Amino acid sequence: MSLHQRRYLIWDFDGTLGYRPGQWTGTMVQVMHRFAGMQVDPEVVRPFMRKGFPWHNPERPNPPGRNPEAWWEAMRPVFEEAFVACQVPEDGARALSDQVRSVYIDIGEWRLSEDTLEVLGELREMGWRHAILSNHVPELPSLINGLGLSPLIDRIVNSAETGFEKPHPGSFEAALAGLDDLAAVWMIGDNINADVLGAEAVGIRAILVRTRDVRAPRNAEDLRDVRRFLV
Repeated sequence: MSLHQRRYLIWDFDGTLGYRPGQWTGTMVQVMHRFAGMQVDPEVVRPFMRKGFPWHNPERPNPPGRNPEAWWEAMRPVFEEAFVACQVPEDGARALSDQVRSVYIDIGEWRLSEDTLEVLGELREMGWRHAILSNHVPELPSLINGLGLSPLIDRIVNSAETGFEKPHPGSFEAALAGLDDLAAVWMIGDNINADVLGAEAVGIRAILVRTRDVRAPRNAEDLRDVRRFLV
């Protein structure tokens, strides 16, 4: 390897490096409790969080470079439908939808996985550089910064900006486009389709982490376990 070449690890974010307890379902329940005084069973909300988001239709690119307001406005019908299903009147559903953004991106609700800083720091000392490729909200960079992860990350590629959701090939092409003097690259994530099969399909070696699937060429129990695959 040339002294000028670099080795990169491309990481998924949500569920791999960090997480929000309760995820989108928990956010919606929080909004109804905080702003409408409602106690709602998360199982009533959950089915509505499994459709309508950009990553639920990854074969369809979205407009690149949308401003954050446009991204969130496109999500309003999803939120309103879920609120109405929880017996919120339509005008109230519209008002509650306005609160979802601030509640979801509240950095106090986000956590790093316990092994993230340790492992990324060690791998950086070994000569690996880190990038993040995520299907996420526009505020992903500020979340990463708020969690103290920014000093370890060289590049963030977010579907809300590129318009491509993993496993669309365009998402991986966008990630690779910003990696200069590339000597080696791996994709690491917790989703078999988005992170592993999608990456392998475009020639990027991938590791499935925190879960197991027989379709994955490599399975790692946690981030510490990832190191045994890196060559």
